[in-house]
Amino acid sequence: METKKLEGAIEAILFTMGDSVEAERIAKAIGHDVATTEKLIHQMMDRYQEENRGIQIIEMDHSYQLCTKREYYDTLIRIVKQPQKIVLTDVLLETLSIVAYKQPVTRLEIEKIRGVKSDHAVNKLVEYNLIRELGRLDAPGRPLLFGTTEEFLRHFGVQSLEDLPSISPVQVEDFKSEAEEEIQLKLKV
Repeated sequence: METKKLEGAIEAILFTMGDSVEAERIAKAIGHDVATTEKLIHQMMDRYQEENRGIQIIEMDHSYQLCTKREYYDTLIRIVKQPQKIVLTDVLLETLSIVAYKQPVTRLEIEKIRGVKSDHAVNKLVEYNLIRELGRLDAPGRPLLFGTTEEFLRHFGVQSLEDLPSISPVQVEDFKSEAEEEIQLKLKV
């Protein structure tokens, strides 16, 4: 198959699937190896960028998705009128960061870290498709395990969890000392 037809096939796959598709699946569908397929996709990504098209291909952990460029968001709003915009409160962000850095994690572990019930926050994050159930922990009660989704990666503009900023040991120590001071203040009251 010539390059233009291969790229057309890749574009058709990504358009039709809607969600991200693993490079291995695309390679199998077009009858080529993964390295060649990824090279073709990256050429397409570069060309879309050079041609200033309204669409782009994004990469997330060796999966690819065809989507609209961010700069056309205002135009799309005028068409859709009122798109659902996710509002992440401090509580939701705090819960989401715990899931992102500790996954797979149970609701009880989240509550232990936060110090308060987290049912509402976890349910909202599942509703927003930023976290999902990964399975159950092999422990009494078989609690649900939660982890982030591809929508989380898209929403925060990272390709994989390895791209999340790391927390320095100094920050961890600062957080611990702040928490201990807060506990001491509560005990004195």
